[in-house]
Amino acid sequence: MVVPNARHGEALLAGDGSLRVRVAAPATEGKANKELMAFLASRLGVAPSRLRLVRGAGSRHKVVEIEGLTRELALARLVPGTAP
Repeated sequence: MVVPNARHGEALLAGDGSLRVRVAAPATEGKANKELMAFLASRLGVAPSRLRLVRGAGSRHKVVEIEGLTRELALARLVPGTAP
């Protein structure tokens, strides 16, 4: 889930195992999606071209494909304290 208009960008693990990402950009004109992808690329240490928004461009619930990383490794890089 993506939460726009946050004070700062951060990633949190929800109780159901999903990822909640807060971004500062508003949810207008694709700004939050653009910031989400930049945030993910930066935190994951991958090129933005290795990320693809698969589903949910107009929704808070999104599916992002990350080329070359397992889910466990991605979560470990995004959420401090999460072991791969």
